[in-house]
Amino acid sequence: MGNGEAGPDIEDRSVLTREAPAPDSSLAYGPLPDQVADCYLSADRGLAATRPLLLLLHGGYWRPPYDRAHLRTFASALAGAGWQVASIEYRRIPGDPDTMVADVAAALVTIPEQIAGHSGQVIIIGHSAGGHLALWAAAQAELCDQVAGVIALGAISDLELAQQLDLNAGGVRDFLGCSAQERADLDPAHLPPLVPVIALHGKLDSLVPISLSRNYQVAHAGGNVKLIEIGDIAHFELIDPESSTWPTILTAVHDIPSLDRPVDR
Repeated sequence: MGNGEAGPDIEDRSVLTREAPAPDSSLAYGPLPDQVADCYLSADRGLAATRPLLLLLHGGYWRPPYDRAHLRTFASALAGAGWQVASIEYRRIPGDPDTMVADVAAALVTIPEQIAGHSGQVIIIGHSAGGHLALWAAAQAELCDQVAGVIALGAISDLELAQQLDLNAGGVRDFLGCSAQERADLDPAHLPPLVPVIALHGKLDSLVPISLSRNYQVAHAGGNVKLIEIGDIAHFELIDPESSTWPTILTAVHDIPSLDRPVDR
């Protein structure tokens, strides 16, 4: 998952292949093989019942080889910290972004009501391309009634800039099947969020440069968007419970429900 910028690859990918507990169960939100979500149950059911459900969206530059399996360590650790967790899969068809966002929308609508033991609210957490999908969802009024907020981790939050930088060797154009300028309706930089957003980004990220998150924050300066820049980490530490940034991730998850929604614009 390299990018189009020159420079050394300093990414630690160990979390992607680390052995992790299997999910407690899986749920379908549609009839197709990729329309599923893996569920991780908190051992402290009483605590989890007072908290929002965490819905995870994996990254991989929207490409077919990358799926929810690489979030197992992350999902299991969140459940261990007292949350009910569902890690969502979605169809990844190059050049057909509408199918992708339709799957995400369907999952956000149907999965929470299938999982008991949470407060009824939802926090969407997306990493990389999953962060893009989470930020897209944050701007869809029909999806946001029960959403307390979004946490975007190293998110591809500005499609036009990502295309200009040729990230992942044409990743944006392969995803969209056209230029980013033609699909502003899918570009978070053009979509004001309707719920609070906390964006976390490593300053050493070589796969999704931090400039994308900075642009997103500037574009939505009038809304409730908080950017946390983290030094000395790159892309995958944001989903690694063994990294030094794990306490910062947990703090963001705790903070989201207390934040005010943006003023309607």
